[in-house]
Amino acid sequence: MDAGSWPHDEVIPILDFGSQTAQLIARRVREAGALGVLVRPGISAEEIRGMGAKGVILSGGPASVNEGDAPRMDPGVLEMGLPVLAICYGMQEACRVMGSKVVGGASREFGRAKTRIEDASDLLKAIPQDTTVWMSHGDQIADLAGRFDTLASTDTCPHAAVRHKTLPFYGVQFHPEVTHTPHGVHIFQNFLYEVCGCKGTWRMGDYVDVAVARVREMVGDGRVICGLSGGVDSAVCAALIHKAIGDRLVCVFVDNGLLRKNERELVEMTFRDHFALDLRVVRAGERFLGDLAGIAEPQEKRRRIGHRFIEVFKEAAREVDGAAFLAQGTLYPDVIESGHGHAGESANIKLHHNVGGLPEELGFELVEPLRDLFKDEVRKLGLVLGLPEEMVWRHPFPGPGLAVRVVGEVTSEKLAVLRECDAILLDEISSAGLYRKTSQVFAVLLPVQSVGVMGDGRTYESVVALRAVETDDFMTADWARIPFDVLARISNRIINEVRGVNRVVYDISSKPPATIEWE
Repeated sequence: MDAGSWPHDEVIPILDFGSQTAQLIARRVREAGALGVLVRPGISAEEIRGMGAKGVILSGGPASVNEGDAPRMDPGVLEMGLPVLAICYGMQEACRVMGSKVVGGASREFGRAKTRIEDASDLLKAIPQDTTVWMSHGDQIADLAGRFDTLASTDTCPHAAVRHKTLPFYGVQFHPEVTHTPHGVHIFQNFLYEVCGCKGTWRMGDYVDVAVARVREMVGDGRVICGLSGGVDSAVCAALIHKAIGDRLVCVFVDNGLLRKNERELVEMTFRDHFALDLRVVRAGERFLGDLAGIAEPQEKRRRIGHRFIEVFKEAAREVDGAAFLAQGTLYPDVIESGHGHAGESANIKLHHNVGGLPEELGFELVEPLRDLFKDEVRKLGLVLGLPEEMVWRHPFPGPGLAVRVVGEVTSEKLAVLRECDAILLDEISSAGLYRKTSQVFAVLLPVQSVGVMGDGRTYESVVALRAVETDDFMTADWARIPFDVLARISNRIINEVRGVNRVVYDISSKPPATIEWE
C-alpha cells in the first residue's frame, strides 16, 4: 500500500526495509486492533503526517546500515513527536540517524536468545524478567551516545531493547512479530495501547472501506479486467472491485486445460448466474498444452503458462473497450516467494505468473487489493463481502493449475488421470468432514511407475501422491494427520476406479523444508 489519506483514525505505517517478516508486523498490528500499513522505507515525514498516523514502526531488513546502498529513512520521521517502534535493522538505522554507532557484533545472534528485562514499564510492561526472544542480526548498537536507556539485554547484545531519553522512541534488536518470541504480541499491544494511545477499533471489516477507497482512487473512471480463477483469492478480489466500481469490472476466466474436474462449469454457474458479473470465458486449453509439450522443468512450465496467460489476456482485453487495469488476487506470500517484496531483496522461491513481471506491452496497470493480506485474512474479508461460505473456505488452487501437480511433462492423458484422482480425494475428504479442518488437499501424479498385481496379472502403472496440509498463513505448513481409515478409502477408490494407477502414497513433509506444492 502507498501513503495517503486513510478512512481510519488508528493508522500505523510500517517502514518496510525488506524483511521477509515485515508483513507479519502489519498482521500483528491489525490483530491488535490498529490499521498496520506497509510503506516504502524512505517515506517522508510529511506523507506520514498526511496518513493521520498514531505511531510508526520500522521493520527489520537484510542489509547492514554501514553499507553505502543500504535503505535509508527520512530523519524527519523521528522528529515528528509520533511514537516509534524500531525493529532490528530499523532500530540500527534509527539509532544511526540519532548519533549512535552501529558495528558488527562480536557474536552474531540467529535464533532464540534468553533476554533479561531491565525496565518493565511501557513497552515491556508485564513481560517476564527472564524471557525468550528471536534474534536474527549481525550488526548491533555499540553505544547509546547518551541518548537512550537500556530496557533489555542478552549475554551478547547489551542493548537488546532501548528507549530514547526524551523522544517517544523504542528500539528492539529482536523480532517480536514472529511466534518464536512468545511475548511479542504483548510488546505490540503495549506499543499500541500504552505508548500510542490506540483504542483497538480496527477490524477486518474496515479493510473493505480502505480497499474500496484505494481501488476507486487508482482506477478513477476506468474499466478493470479481473483474472478470475474460481478460487477464494480471485473471488474476493472480484467482489471487492465490483463493490468499488460496479459494472466497470469485466471478469475473464481462462480455461487453460489444466483445471480440476468440472471447474469451468462451476465458475460459470457461480459468477455469471449467482453474482451477475460480466464474465468472459476463454477456452485456450489446446494452446496451453501445446506450449507445455516436451517440457518437464517446473520453472519453465510456469514461465510458459505465464506467457500464454498474458497472451490470452491481451486478446480478451481487445474486446473490452476502455480497459486500462488488470486486477489479480495476489496475496502477500505470493509476493514474498516471487522475490517481489515491498523493499529489500527476498529469495525467489518459485515463479508466480500472476505476480509482477507483466510485460509493458500488455498495456495494463496492476490492481492488487489483496497483496498485503494472508490467506486467512482474505477469507475473513470474503465473509464480510457476503461471499458464500463454500467459496470462502475453498482450498487454494495454483495459477498454473494441474501442470504443477503432474510432475514432469504434461499431457492430456496424464491430466485426465490426475483429475479423476483429485476428484476422488476431495470427495472423500469432504465426506469425512475434514475439508474445513485442512488448509489444502490435492493429488500429485508422479513420473514413476511401479509394479503391482491386479487380478492374476502384474501391472506396471503410475504412482499418485496425496498431499494434505494445515496452515494459518501458507508461509509455513505442517502435514495433516488424516485418519488411516480415510486414507485407506481414498487409496482403494483411486486404485480401483482410475485406470492407470496402481499405487498411492501420502506426503508427510512440512514447509519448510518442503514447499506445499511439489513443483
